[in-house]
Amino acid sequence: MHPLAQLDHAHVWHPFTQMRDWLKREPVVIVAGKGAVLRDVRGREYLDANSSIWTNLHGHHHSKINAAIQRQLKMIAHSSALGLANEPASLLAAKLVRAANPQSPTPINREHATKVGVRNPQLGKVFFSDDGSTALEVALKLAHEFTRRARSAGVSPASRAKVQPRFLSLEDAYHGDTVGAVSLGHIDLFHQNYSGLLFKTNRVMSPYCYRCPFNRAKPERADAREYRQCHWECVGLVEKKFARQKRKGNPFAAFVFEPLMQGAAGMVPQPAGWLRRVTEIARHHGALLIADEVMTGFGRTGVAAPGKVRSHRHANPRFHKRGYGAVLFACHHEDVQPDFLCLAKGLTGGYLPMAATLTTQKVFDAFLGEYGEFKTFFHGHSYTANQLGAAAALASLDILQGRKSIRARQNLEVVLRDELQTLWPLPNVGDIRRVGLMAGIELVRDWRTRRPFALRERAGIRVCEAMARRGVLTRPVGNVIVLMPPYCTTPAQARKMVRAVFDSVREVFDRR
Repeated sequence: MHPLAQLDHAHVWHPFTQMRDWLKREPVVIVAGKGAVLRDVRGREYLDANSSIWTNLHGHHHSKINAAIQRQLKMIAHSSALGLANEPASLLAAKLVRAANPQSPTPINREHATKVGVRNPQLGKVFFSDDGSTALEVALKLAHEFTRRARSAGVSPASRAKVQPRFLSLEDAYHGDTVGAVSLGHIDLFHQNYSGLLFKTNRVMSPYCYRCPFNRAKPERADAREYRQCHWECVGLVEKKFARQKRKGNPFAAFVFEPLMQGAAGMVPQPAGWLRRVTEIARHHGALLIADEVMTGFGRTGVAAPGKVRSHRHANPRFHKRGYGAVLFACHHEDVQPDFLCLAKGLTGGYLPMAATLTTQKVFDAFLGEYGEFKTFFHGHSYTANQLGAAAALASLDILQGRKSIRARQNLEVVLRDELQTLWPLPNVGDIRRVGLMAGIELVRDWRTRRPFALRERAGIRVCEAMARRGVLTRPVGNVIVLMPPYCTTPAQARKMVRAVFDSVREVFDRR
């Protein structure tokens, strides 16, 4: 065993990992990377098929991001945001605000939006933190206190203390590992052991078309969203949930969601129109919208509308007018503008831990007051607005908004879409779900019955281990194989990723 692997076994505790299994074999020890390729300590090369856990946008060792960090290092690496401002964080906040406020709703939807009372708030304030969990924690605390203050205005202190805002999120939601973020989550495997630490939140049905009890369609060799047969019962349940909570006299303060695709739930995509429908319901009932775009942000959901690939000249013109040639955030594919936009993972291009929570002037104003009123937002992090992270993020945004990157993402989306079709002949592939440059392949015992593997059988893990032997690295979500390549991935590399899935599925299940 390599000395570095020995040190890892001796001292490192890995996240979401059964360490007894980990200690049975020599781990892959990564020492270098370039583009979509990683190299381990023994000189073996692998394709990074999940962008280093969904973070790396433009590839490893990117010259422009490297240069931005090096320039910043010549000045200062970090200074506190408590009582001080800095240059790159100020520039980044302004740039994020511009990117997060496209003209919306589009002309085709304006009349409809007016009828249902949809509003599209301007996101003008940015609170920096460290990762996806803290981005959600910030949004949760802000929404909680904003709602509490709004509902307790003009009432007695005793009545004010009784105001307890409630939150609604989706079944199988995952929003991070801090206590507030865990409270919003509903995956028992991750969250049940910590139930004694959590505050209660409500859940509502997720639109998981492949396993939806309301979907009357028999299994086909296609994405379940394409052949589903239902009457939007999942949307009706959202309406009932909001109405029931309102009758209790304590309407939901906020609706929390991952737009277009739930990641840790098993790469569960939402059918077109679902997001707009349920957010209209939430708005109608006075709830704030908290969009968790930690995974879906920064172009992951595609340049064009979900499920479609268009040429650059046909990219959404309202983004193009503002200098953005592509949609950067998943919400905007359905003309949904949240009150809180939570960003992390790809914010720095996968280089450094940094997160941002964007919100409105109205929320910001609720925390203004005289010093002695103590209306301050009492929350912060030592590395908030870190200069190195902000410099990397500025460079990443410049790359994202360039024509070269836009074309590369469009081309990669076409290749990924077409290559995934080659997996349908495999009897253990039940559903293939893709939104933009994110894909999930659900493994089942037999596609005709949708019968799942038990988690203890490690079906997804065994397939990913076989993929690693073929030079492709990714990590499953239960029985779902995740493909989320860096945007610099070449067509040949994308084909190799999908072929590794094909060959590995055959290898693992042909032995049974």
